[in-house]
Order: sequence, then structure tokens, then C-alpha cells
Amino acid sequence: MELMRNLLFFGVVFLLFSFGKKENGNIIKVNNQEELKSAIKNAVAGEEIVLANGVWKDVQIKFYGKGTKGAPIVLRAETAGKVTIEGVSDLKIGGTYLEVRGLYFKNGYTPSNTVIDFHIDSKTIANNCKVYDCVIEDFTQLNRNKEDHWIEFWGRHNQLDHCYITGKSNSGPTILVALKGNEHINNYHQITNNHFGPRPRKGGPHGETLQIGDSNTSMAPSYTNVANNLFERCDGEVEIISNKSNNNEYRNNIFYKCEGSLVLRHGNYCTIDGNMFIGDDNSEFMGGIRVINTGHLITNNYFYNIKGKEFRSALAVMNGVPKSPQNRYNQVTDVVVAYNTFLDCKTPWQFSVGANMDKSDVLPAQEIRSARPERMIMANNIIFNHVADEFPIKAYDKVDGVLFKNNSMNGANKSEVKDDGLKTENLAMFKLSEWLYVPTVDQKEVYAGFEFENIKQDVFSNSRATTNGMGAIVLPVDKSKGAINKKAYGAHWFSDETVYETPKTIRVASENELTAALAKATSGTTIELKKGIYRIAASLIIDKKITIKSKDQKNRATVEYSGKDNTSAFLMGAKGNLTLENIVLKGGNGQHAFATKEKEMFSAYNLKVKNTEISDFDCVLNAYKDSFADTISIDNTVIKKCKRGLKLADENDDLGEYNAEFVYIRNSKFENIQNNILDYYRGGYDESTIGGNLVFQNNTVVNCGKEEKSGVLIKTTGIVNVEISKNSFLNNTIKFIAILWGEKNQEPKENSIKNSGEFKIEQNLKQKMMY
Repeated sequence: MELMRNLLFFGVVFLLFSFGKKENGNIIKVNNQEELKSAIKNAVAGEEIVLANGVWKDVQIKFYGKGTKGAPIVLRAETAGKVTIEGVSDLKIGGTYLEVRGLYFKNGYTPSNTVIDFHIDSKTIANNCKVYDCVIEDFTQLNRNKEDHWIEFWGRHNQLDHCYITGKSNSGPTILVALKGNEHINNYHQITNNHFGPRPRKGGPHGETLQIGDSNTSMAPSYTNVANNLFERCDGEVEIISNKSNNNEYRNNIFYKCEGSLVLRHGNYCTIDGNMFIGDDNSEFMGGIRVINTGHLITNNYFYNIKGKEFRSALAVMNGVPKSPQNRYNQVTDVVVAYNTFLDCKTPWQFSVGANMDKSDVLPAQEIRSARPERMIMANNIIFNHVADEFPIKAYDKVDGVLFKNNSMNGANKSEVKDDGLKTENLAMFKLSEWLYVPTVDQKEVYAGFEFENIKQDVFSNSRATTNGMGAIVLPVDKSKGAINKKAYGAHWFSDETVYETPKTIRVASENELTAALAKATSGTTIELKKGIYRIAASLIIDKKITIKSKDQKNRATVEYSGKDNTSAFLMGAKGNLTLENIVLKGGNGQHAFATKEKEMFSAYNLKVKNTEISDFDCVLNAYKDSFADTISIDNTVIKKCKRGLKLADENDDLGEYNAEFVYIRNSKFENIQNNILDYYRGGYDESTIGGNLVFQNNTVVNCGKEEKSGVLIKTTGIVNVEISKNSFLNNTIKFIAILWGEKNQEPKENSIKNSGEFKIEQNLKQKMMY
């Protein structure tokens, strides 16, 4: 008997240590991975597995089980936000009625293809499962071109709710809804009340925030609901949302200053209702809705200050490919666009976008978009501009398949598209907030089209039954609607408000003080150099926001770099942000003035050079493959006696990638550069990639290019936006200053040329097909 009692005692102890401590009935607290695995293995409906507060590092969690609707199995943090999942970690969910709450993914990346996955394997799939009140922040791969998805939806009836997700800088959509197999279609997933924080510019395709389906499953019905989310500065690529399946709904979302669009890329019969697209004057890349395919209903959407054009215009209606392959562009047919408001948008309606019939000599037939929209209705919409826009509509082909009914604008319409259904009227708007303007009176004369009676609410869910009017908004409107309440979105315990520290200035007088100051500096620090010579033998590593400048602009400090060949005076790391001002920078002919790290450039860097002199380097900027600069700016700077200028051409796989988004070179002088002064490259035919961007203006270029084998001084192959203007080119031994892309309206302007070759314009650029 005594033996039995002892065995029972040790058995209970074993269970406690193996499964975690059971508290308060159905709550099991776990403190390590082994306890977590055991608790999951033995969990039953209605139990809560509680992860102890602290750092859980290098964990691959497989959460499986069978809960019920009334008694789910819950995996949660002891305190929401106090359990951090770090290192090389991921979470996979498989089973029924499972819930995950309060976890915080940071300081790491996934070892698999996903951070959170609604399936463990092909046999263990999640259904009726929910991820709630969680955060994924900067959980990005060390190599920006290594692809993953932070969240993958599989199965049916799964939900992502009240989560905050931000900072993905590597390749691949942030969220992917997979539809491969009957068990994953007709899924009715819910993506609701989330805050999608900034996604940085990626520099190429595959930077979507949300993708529902893919080209291979694009005709499958998904019925995914994306509602009441805040998308804030989601700038990864031209598509914020890429719809690639049927019967999805996008309702009451806010797209706040996002450089991209909600794109109906593939799939049919989607509803886009009650969304707000808010732009500003600082970017011409913020878009609205791009329309492809059949049967979409686009209603009650409000567009403010959208300046994008073509693919990124407020409403971009594309031409399709006749008998299109599944992965290309289907013709727009049977689409209704009704009760929308376009306020202070630049040429908001653009039809037959992507028409390219003139490119048949460089593109195969399956790429020629000649099928115009058919059976499309534009009705009861309002275009209002405080500053006159006499060309509110642009057509790249005939607009003979669009029916216009009862659309109003407050300015003259000098566009080629004119119709009785496009009226100029004396409209008035009242300013409710910085970005929200509402009509002073309802425009009650509306067109009643087929099933228009089913459009029962406006953008703010006010009923149209008792009072109706044109545009997205009917009166009255509550004043609170003019503000974005961030607390309504994302994890309740998390705030994205940045605490700014007072910028610090460190004054130095020697190379030792300079290196020491850089090592201890916090982001935002300015390092001031007294006049003198600073001899540096090892690269100065820039992995935070740093300004280095001379204390006295008239008595500039000199930095002499004597490191080994192929090293750099300044080594740019991920998130490095350097401003170099009023400095004389000298090398020993075999090094680089600036270079990126060769590996682990997981996030963009920025480089600004102003009032500086750079000389005697092999290369001014050497950007390695997989690195990416958001902005490179060179202003009022002299660059001389270097072998090469800026090299931004290592993304040479011709997959649409490129090494920098914005390159500004202004008011500067290049003298005695032996090869090209700029090599900026984007390869691969990808019509959705509409970068990079070069401004080369007010510069002087003298005695450069003597050893440039290509014969081209400024190389911009595949770069979409190029401005070369008001420069002086003198005695440069080259054949071409630049070869420009005519199709993208690139042309030199007001340049002075003497003994320096010429500009060449090629209308259509033949590129490698990516698909």
C-alpha cells in the first residue's frame, strides 16, 4: 500500500513537470518548450495553455487539437505582449477551434516559409481557428530576397483579428491566403480589425501586404472577408492587396498614405465597399483601386488626394489580353462603379491602362493588352477638386464599353472622354478634417441601375433608405468620422507611437574620438569634426541614423581612408542612415568611398552626401546584390579622380528587382571618372514594377568615361522614371551620355553638350520575360 502511494505521488509530480502546472481548473501554465509540447499534446476542449512571461527563443510551436465552438483550446500569453517569440521561431496551427492570443514576434525570423501558419502539414489543417491580439514586428529574413509569408491561411473559417503587423522588408506577401485544394476554397476567412503598419519599399515585385490566392488558383471561390482594417504606409510595391480569387469582400478599410493600390489582379465577383484611400502631396505613388476581370462591385469608396497615375491612379481600369492565359490580364467586363467620391485626386479615372498594342515587336502575343472594358457602368460618382483639374479622365484606348450615368464634377472636363452621364455642376464641400470633406447638401438625383437598391449604406454605414445622394457620403456626418482612431485597430496592448529622443551632438578632434563616438552613438546623433585630418584605417560602420559633418563649413575636415583594397570608408549596414556634410573624403584608389555589407542587408539604408568632396577611390558607391537603398542623395558635391561612380547594378537576375528606389544627384560635379558615373539597373519584364527613380539635374560632368567599355556614361537600363536635365557635359570620351526609354516618356531636357557623345532614345525596351 505504501509503495502504491509513493508511485502515485511520483506520478503526479512527473505529470506536473511534464505538462506544466495546472491552475484554476482549465488553465495550464508552461515555462519551457518541453512543458509546452506536453501541454499541447494533452489539451482538451476548453483548456487554456498559458505561456509564462519572458523571452521564448528559437521555438517552433506546433499547436494542434480539437476544441469546440463553445469551448476552444486557447494558447495565450500570461500577460498580452509580455511573451516575446524571438530568434529562429514560428507557429503552426492545425485542428479545430484553436485560439492564439497576445503573442509578440520580434527580434528574429522564421526558419520555415511562414511565421504563423494555419496548417501544420497537408493532413493537419486549421479550421475555425483564430489568431487574436498578437504582434509581428520586423520579423524579417536576413536576406531581403529570401521569400517567406508572415501569415498563411489554409483550411476554412479562420480569423486574424486585432493584430498589429509591420516591417516586412524581405520578399513575399505579408499575408497569403492559399486555395490549393477543395478543402481550402469557399473558405470564408476573416481578416478584420487589424493594423497593418508600415511595410518599407522593397525595390521590385513580391512586396504585397495581402494576397488572396495565386495565378494558378485565381478562378477558385474564396469568400475571404477583409474588413475594418487600417493599412498605414504599406509601400512594399504597387499592389497593397493583390486579389487572385473569386467572391472576396473588401469593406470599410482605411488605406492611409500607402504607395500602392487595392488590385483586382485575378478573380471575379468581388465587392469593394466603404473603403477610404487617403493620400497626400508628398508622393505621386499613392493609389486607389485597379480593376481587372469580371463582375466586381465598387461602391461607397472615398478617395482623397491620390496623385498616382496609370497603375496607381485613384481608379485604374485596365485593358486585358484577348483569350488571356491564367496568369496575365483578363478583360474587364460587367463591373459596376457607383456612389464613390474622388476628392482632390489627380486625373482620378484612367481607362484602358496598360494598353500596349504598339509593343508587338518586343512582346509576345500573350502580353499585348488590347481588350477594352465592356459592359461597365460608372454611376452616381462625384469628382471634386479645390484646384481645377480640367482633365479628370484619361483614356489610353477607346472608351466604348463604359456606360456613364449621372456622374458629377465641379470643374470643366476637357478630357477626350465626354458623355451626357458626365456633368459639370456647382458642387460644394465642407471640410470636416484634414482629409475628410463632406457635401454641403445631398445630390439626390441618382441613377437607379440594376440591383442598385442593394446599395443600402454609405461609406460610414449610414442608411441610404431614408435619404440618398451621389458619392460615397450622405448627410448627416458625425464629426468623429474625420479622425482615425488607431485604438480601434490592432493589438489592444501595443502602441506604434515612437518615443523621440532629443538629438545629440558629439564633437570630436581626432580619428580615435571619431571611431569611439560612432561606436557609442545612438540613432539620430550628429558627430561634428573639428578642422584637421582624420586618418581612418578600418571601415566606419553605419547601422543607425548618423550625421557626420565639419563643425565649420568654411574649414572642412578631411577624412583619409587607408583601408585595404575593396573595403570602404563607410560601410552601410541594414537600417543605416548616413548624412555626410561638409567633408573632404579621400581614398587610396583601390577602395570604395561607400559600400553596403555583402550579407544580411535585411532592411533598407539611406545615404545623403552634401557639400562634400570625394576623390581617389575605385568606386564612389558599391551596392552589393540583395542590398537596397530607399534614398540616395548627392547634392552640391565634387566627385573626382575615381575609377567608377555609383554602382547600383548587382540585381542582375532580371526578376524586376533593383538596388535603390530614389537616386537624386543634383548641383554636383564629376571630373576625371574613368568609367561610367552611374550604373543603375532593373531587369526583367514586369509591368507592375514602376521604379526606380532617378533625378540627375544641374550637374557638371567633365573628362569622364575614357575607359567605359559600353560607351554609355549614365546607365539606366530598365529604370522607369528618369529625369536628366539642365546639366553640362564637357569633353567626355563616350558614345552615349545615356540611352533613354521612350515608352516611359524619358527625354533629356536643357542639357549643354560639348565633345561628349549624345543621348539616344529607344522607344521600346526588350527585356527578359519573368513569367
